[in-house]
Amino acid sequence: MIEPEPLVVATYSRRMRLLLPDGRNVDARIKGKRLKPVCGDRVEAGPIPGESDWLITAICERRNELTRPNLRGKVEVLAANIDKLLVMAAPAPEPEWAIVDRYLCAAELINASAAVVFNKSDLAAESSVDEILNDYARIGYPTVRCSAKSGRNMDAVAELLRDGISIIVGQSGVGKSSLINRLLGDDRLRVAAISDKSGEGRHTTVNSAMLQLPGGGAVIDSPGVRDYAPALQPDEIVVGYREIAASSQACRFANCRHLREPGCAVKAAVDNGTISKRRYDSYRHLLALTTKLTSGQY
Repeated sequence: MIEPEPLVVATYSRRMRLLLPDGRNVDARIKGKRLKPVCGDRVEAGPIPGESDWLITAICERRNELTRPNLRGKVEVLAANIDKLLVMAAPAPEPEWAIVDRYLCAAELINASAAVVFNKSDLAAESSVDEILNDYARIGYPTVRCSAKSGRNMDAVAELLRDGISIIVGQSGVGKSSLINRLLGDDRLRVAAISDKSGEGRHTTVNSAMLQLPGGGAVIDSPGVRDYAPALQPDEIVVGYREIAASSQACRFANCRHLREPGCAVKAAVDNGTISKRRYDSYRHLLALTTKLTSGQY
């Protein structure tokens, strides 16, 4: 019987925290500069003789990767081996629905289930929110209005996260950490800092952390973003918009990009209201952005 490999449950730049098969948590370093483990990775690692730290020597094959292009145009992996992706929005900061769409696109491409969670439901929201959330539900994404502050519908959020490894993503300020604290049942510091053995007194900040939930499942708490785009090729984008992918089967041309081509079933579906114009515009904007990124024009 093959024993499970250690699991990366927290990342601190070039330091990691591992969950061992026997349930222990240990701090770890990374061998060399080319290895870049992320939360959710299974790794090959062993104890360093004479030290409490372990050494990560290899990353096991990943089932999937949540990615984005970095400022140098290279692919950055944010998390690995994800089962579910919860995209959060809220009345404040004002929702950037294009970011929600891009995360949902990423979930489709890595074969992870996805849901939309609208936090801070105790605050007034724009009238368009109902229409947008209803549209997500209509195309098959579970949607939950909740309040981490009051506890409203937090049982529904916990149910979404109950099994497997999930990641909660969204704009900065939407309340991801507050929601996770509510799910955990307290406001304790969830991941202790790795000790600073260098003696230089530098503060070591956690980049992302995986937390075990009382009701089952684990969730990765990732930093908020001001913008997001998945790292992909332009021809992959249509797969990430499930309603557009479904309608595209009826297009006249197999290589239709759903922009100006004749006989486009997607544009016809937008015109008759079957596909949301907002979602279609989101698709077009991501297609244009990805084309620029992959051609080096951005």
